Amino acid sequence: MPASIVGRMRFLVLGGTSFVGRHIVEAALDAGPQVTLFNRGRTNPGLFDQCDQRHGDRKVGDYDSLRDGEWDAVIDVNAYWPRAVREVVAALGARVGHYTYISTCSVYAEPGEGPVDESHPLATVTDPTTEDVDGETYGGLKALCEGEAALAFPGQCTVIRPGIVAGPHDPTDRFTYWVRRASRGGTVLAPNRRDQPVQVVHARDQADFIVSATAAGLDGPFNTVGPSEPLTFATMIEACAAAAGTSVEVAWVDEPFLRERETHVPLYIPSGMGIDGLFRCSPAKAESHGFRNRPIVETAADTLAWDRTRDQSVPMAGVPTPEEEARLIADWRAVSS
Repeated sequence: MPASIVGRMRFLVLGGTSFVGRHIVEAALDAGPQVTLFNRGRTNPGLFDQCDQRHGDRKVGDYDSLRDGEWDAVIDVNAYWPRAVREVVAALGARVGHYTYISTCSVYAEPGEGPVDESHPLATVTDPTTEDVDGETYGGLKALCEGEAALAFPGQCTVIRPGIVAGPHDPTDRFTYWVRRASRGGTVLAPNRRDQPVQVVHARDQADFIVSATAAGLDGPFNTVGPSEPLTFATMIEACAAAAGTSVEVAWVDEPFLRERETHVPLYIPSGMGIDGLFRCSPAKAESHGFRNRPIVETAADTLAWDRTRDQSVPMAGVPTPEEEARLIADWRAVSS
């Protein structure tokens, strides 16, 4: 679509000031559309003050600030239960032309070993009215949200299904943990699943596609996963070390050892779960419509540069501290010698 046309478009972004949404807004502003934000005004208040700001709370169905205005497209970053989609559709009425819904690859039921494309069966939830979002309900609820959006905007609904999103401002630290750990060098503790698939998409690459797909009015679901080349646990750690300019040795610790010590490391899928397909989703459809991934080393370098702006003395939640990691490696070597 010509830049002159994109620059005249009007986007309404639901959310937009945390992580995924923040990158979407930045990409939209770079591309030229006028952007209106709708959120609670609590996360990073003051961010994007050049945009029209509307405040409300979807949890309680407060959409009063959206009573006026017209938009070419809405980009919904933060609907986790179908009621939220139905209510915003009702609030906007005919004043929006296209709906882009940010979903997840977790919508796929029993991904098995993969690969998984957009035609794979979707997860269900026992109680479709529940608003308790957890590991059991998350995928099914997001699938229901997709359905509500597609029903309300037939032929005009882009559904984005990302896997692990990484880059600056990531609050989960799932990929950032490995970048920070590799930057320290030395011996790295990792589960002995060196060939386990891993998928990590740069938030900016995903955001660029979301903006272009929305502007083009693409219809249907798209897996926005990365990188384009196959990535394993081993090559991910290598890429993180390369981005940091460090040298690392990996202590590949057997899975039973980690279970016995109740040790969690991000992005690890226990082999017994049989769901490696979760990290073997195919980006082919999105790539055929212009989606592009940067190399994983660049994603790691961008993530590391941002992480170094944070207070490194604040530990990441739920992962081994450097001292705990050293003890675990020493214990592993003792029992495996």
